[in-house]
Amino acid sequence: MDNFAEQLVKKELTSSDKTKNTLTVVGGIALTVIFAVASFMMLGSIIIAFIGMILAIACGCGTFLIARNSNVEYEYTFTNGELDIDKIIAQSKRKPMLTIQISKFTDFGKYDEDTSEETDEMTVVMATDNIASKEYYADFPHEEFGMTRLIFCPDEKMRENIANFLPMPLRKKII
Repeated sequence: MDNFAEQLVKKELTSSDKTKNTLTVVGGIALTVIFAVASFMMLGSIIIAFIGMILAIACGCGTFLIARNSNVEYEYTFTNGELDIDKIIAQSKRKPMLTIQISKFTDFGKYDEDTSEETDEMTVVMATDNIASKEYYADFPHEEFGMTRLIFCPDEKMRENIANFLPMPLRKKII
């Protein structure tokens, strides 16, 4: 029987992220309008007017894409002891972030103030919703990243599946 669990976690925007997005949209709209107005004012020179319209269109499209790409979700897929984490941008682009065997975990637990700090040699992979009360961590060696710490938000079903495949010393620690 296969062990399978899947979870989708939507990243919540922090106030800093919201401010950056707002400033980006306002700035992008302002540049679009400025380039469009400037191109209409330069109708005497067709080439300059054309370049102004191209810049206005580019600013408008860029602003739209930047605003749209702030919508981020993480998908955790657990299959028979293997955890895959993908980043989904704007509900259309999927980017694989990490694949790891749970049996390679060297540490696992609730991510809080008692958790050991990350070292300079450690790669930190954030795949969380930005709500600190739900975060867990997993430390493990990774072929590509070296010593790695994953910070993520597994639900109850995901944690149960992970616990079943943890190395025995870790399984005893969390029980």
